[in-house]
Amino acid sequence: MNRRDSLLAVLVAVLWGCNFVAIHAGLQDVPPFLFLAIRFTLVAFPLVLFVPRPRASWQAVAAVGVFMSLGQFAFLYLAMAIGMPAGLAALVLQAQVIFTIVIARFALGEHASRRQWIGAGIGTAGLAIVAWGFGLDAPIVPLLVTVAAALSWGIGNVVARAAKVSSGLSLVVWSALVVPVPCLALSLLVEGPAEIGEALAGFGWQAWVSTLYTVVLASLVGYTIFNGLMARHPAASVVPYILLVPPVGVLASWVALGEVPAPLEWVGGIVMMAGVAIATVTRRRTPAPLAPSP
Repeated sequence: MNRRDSLLAVLVAVLWGCNFVAIHAGLQDVPPFLFLAIRFTLVAFPLVLFVPRPRASWQAVAAVGVFMSLGQFAFLYLAMAIGMPAGLAALVLQAQVIFTIVIARFALGEHASRRQWIGAGIGTAGLAIVAWGFGLDAPIVPLLVTVAAALSWGIGNVVARAAKVSSGLSLVVWSALVVPVPCLALSLLVEGPAEIGEALAGFGWQAWVSTLYTVVLASLVGYTIFNGLMARHPAASVVPYILLVPPVGVLASWVALGEVPAPLEWVGGIVMMAGVAIATVTRRRTPAPLAPSP
């Protein structure tokens, strides 16, 4: 890639890495399912009135929305609301690469290369080390919920690949239509009308800044740049830059929130990212697992 596109790729990694801090900030004032419903309502409207529908069936677009948007972010927001550190969430969510490789093998019959299986194995070992380190200091439930978010993302990747749906802006906008109603229903069921009313009444500047960041910078700007890069360059040239997302997320959380990973979490994170890098970075023009972040 030329210098301009390389800088754009780094910008996307920074936007997506800092997004975890933005989500954390918003969750201080707004419960997770209500916050997610607000985010995806603004992702979809008013752009859905102007952006053409993706060239795919309604079932495919809905399935991508269910797994890649609703499932992934509902689990992620819930995990962070119940104690998952923002920086560690940025790291653990990249387990989606491992899940994508494994699910594609059994669901689509795609034969992963030896390099990809080795990378997936190393990444899984790193994730296990992270879980061990996290479990020594805190309840393991938030981490497991984050792994569920990564699993949902991996399923969404495979659904999109099977349906041959481009991961462009139109898919982001139209698949977002799937999210608000179920999230509002979950919010009413889990969080309750009283908490919803209190959150909306006290929706302050921090919640607005967080919402605008996740909608405009992370979802719309980030995905638009990323998909433009994927359209102009081989996936193997773009994906390595996206591997900067977890380090940026950890650093941003360290600076903004004072989150310092435990030693075992550092070790596991490094091992996991090494495995993801081995599985995704290749010199050949072959499809790589979808790698955008929240």
